[in-house]
Amino acid sequence: MLAPDAPLEGDRLLTAVTDSMVSFHQRYHQRAPVSAKTLLLGGELLVCVLGGVYTDVEKTMIELQRSAAVHETRSAFQNAMQGKLIAAVERLSGRDVLSFTSTHHVGPDIEIELFMLEATPVHPVAWAASQN
Repeated sequence: MLAPDAPLEGDRLLTAVTDSMVSFHQRYHQRAPVSAKTLLLGGELLVCVLGGVYTDVEKTMIELQRSAAVHETRSAFQNAMQGKLIAAVERLSGRDVLSFTSTHHVGPDIEIELFMLEATPVHPVAWAASQN
């Protein structure tokens, strides 16, 4: 994905973050998630929810009651990848990521990427107008 000329906002940002997270998943897990969506909550909490993320090997491990091994491996990998995920969100949003958390769940099969963004600066004219 090419870097945007200017920071993205609104639906364009949400779509670009979703596409980026799906692209990472495709590249490193060799398959795209079945579903993906990104939400911006309160203007600062960016949440990407990926569904149907597990590979056939992971699904087999889960069926064999080895979900702890899947969880441990996924967690270690997401921890190692956090710099790339954060860089993508910062590039797309034009905002610093203050905190990043990644988690996944077996039933239902989901992965959640959670980014806490820096607050958007309030433009002095807009702030003054809102005070009147």
